[in-house]
Amino acid sequence: MAAMRWMNWKGLAAAAAMTMAAQVATAAVPLPGLGANPAEVSVSGLSAGGFMAVQLHVAYSATFKRGAGVVAGGPFYCAEGSVVNATGRCMTHSTSIPVSTLVSTTNSWAASGAIDPVSNLTASKVYLFSGTSDNTVKQAVMDDLKTYYQSFVPAANTVYKNNIGSGHAMVTDDYGGACSTTAAPYINNCGFDLAGEILQQLYGPLNPRNNSTLSGSFTEFNQSEFITGHGVAATGWIYVPQACTTTSCRVHLVLHGCKQNYTDVSDQYVKKTGYNRWADTNNIVLIYPQTSTAATNSCWDWWGYDSANYAKKSGPQMAALKAMVDRVTGSGGGSSLPAPTGVGTSGATSSSMVIGWNGVAGASGYNVYRGGSKVNATPVAGTSYTDSGLTASTTYSWTVTALNASNVEGAMSTAATGATTAGSGGGGTCYTASNYAHTLAGRAYALWGFTYAYGSAQAMGLWNIYVNTTLKQTGPGYYVIGSC
Repeated sequence: MAAMRWMNWKGLAAAAAMTMAAQVATAAVPLPGLGANPAEVSVSGLSAGGFMAVQLHVAYSATFKRGAGVVAGGPFYCAEGSVVNATGRCMTHSTSIPVSTLVSTTNSWAASGAIDPVSNLTASKVYLFSGTSDNTVKQAVMDDLKTYYQSFVPAANTVYKNNIGSGHAMVTDDYGGACSTTAAPYINNCGFDLAGEILQQLYGPLNPRNNSTLSGSFTEFNQSEFITGHGVAATGWIYVPQACTTTSCRVHLVLHGCKQNYTDVSDQYVKKTGYNRWADTNNIVLIYPQTSTAATNSCWDWWGYDSANYAKKSGPQMAALKAMVDRVTGSGGGSSLPAPTGVGTSGATSSSMVIGWNGVAGASGYNVYRGGSKVNATPVAGTSYTDSGLTASTTYSWTVTALNASNVEGAMSTAATGATTAGSGGGGTCYTASNYAHTLAGRAYALWGFTYAYGSAQAMGLWNIYVNTTLKQTGPGYYVIGSC
């Protein structure tokens, strides 16, 4: 969004630190399991949501089989973990985007299992949109996205619409601001039904949209059972057409842009962007996940403000969004077993964590989920599990379900979080310098005259040359106040 234009390293780092704060909003109802068709899943998004849509489509290509709609986004892993790249080449195109390198990275990650096989992309479809008046994410970035997709998606399966004079916004044919503007709520009336065009590209010919009263229902659901913190709100929204309560329907994940979550623009992105009226007559369930205002400018993580693995299947936001889709395509009610209680973490090392919980009467075993993805290969017999292969100095989130005698899951527990310890290496490297020098060296950042350590976000005092602080590096880009 316009907010993306004034992202800077200080603000980004501060907001990244805030993603570690606990959500205080009260959770809503559980996301329903509707038995939707897992072969009919797709995703679309605007701006940060567009970048995230590409990440999901590529990393989870076995899930988002129908494809992706991308409005003002860019190539997969465009930022390569750098906010400088994100705000530069991936938005203003101030330098060229190394598309061939990103293609190579994609192939390498697929070969290692960090993302799904790229062969899945061949059968999917893509819809790309870029407004000629969009000065936030330049058309050259979307041009590079089209070039990127050419390595994986047949040209016949791609539509690129780039001749409408819209600003940086989701485009409709009857709602929003003037077409060429870039302003909140970043929904513009350009006389063009973009949501309908996206859905028809991904799913083929559709029934006419419902321009009258919708048949289905909007429900605020609990996102905290999939992820807590990490810049994600406690609740999201789902629209379920009436027919989808008895029929196996399609699923489309809709991702808002920066400064467009429910707190920022109320229900405008959920209800005014045009998706629902097409979904209502074409048996499409719509999931509207929401970031929190603790996220940088309410953006989805497409440059690494939350996790170094942000574009991989193991990325916390990525895994949570995938788990939401899995829930909706699942059988829903599952068994009648209640959610395990007392879920907690202990015994942290630099690469593992012990997750424990209270036993559930009648349970034959348990499944453990990290960031929405199941981590145990076989049912856990006891009431604890050691999750290994983790990254040092990293915060994770786990939930647990109980299994009945048929290995059918009951309700999901509330999430428990825990942080791994620093890696080995003599207790870390210490640096003693002025707060000003720490910021110049990239060990800390300044915000409104105060200084904060990168990674831990610990307050270091005034940002000047007179206050000295000792910082200990405990992991890549992670510093704490202390001594060695």
